[in-house]
Amino acid sequence: QVQLVESGGGLVPAGGSLRLSCAVSGRTISTFAMGWFRQAPGKEREFVLADNWSSSNILYADSVKGRFTISRDNAKNTVYLQMNSLKPEDTAVYYCAAGRLATRRGESYNFWGQGTQVTVSS
Repeated sequence: QVQLVESGGGLVPAGGSLRLSCAVSGRTISTFAMGWFRQAPGKEREFVLADNWSSSNILYADSVKGRFTISRDNAKNTVYLQMNSLKPEDTAVYYCAAGRLATRRGESYNFWGQGTQVTVSS
């Protein structure tokens, strides 16, 4: 059974950085495209970024391009979301997801984590 567990969220001032982790069990991440999504209170879930299994194709939301990056540690079977220059509008619950293809559509992903809260203070 595939499970995803996010961690690393917290409270950070505007301009700060956080690194979120998504630990995957039940299958190696090298077989997955991985995506990150977020949902702010009262808003719909939105795409953040994603990469395919070889990280040769990375998709970004315009709002995070140049500030957020994705990386993988295959030995730890963990995917990371590095968030720099954080803004109050980045405040949301962040979710990682695993699927066959890197897309901007949440429906494309088969497995989801439980989410981790990121709060950026102004």
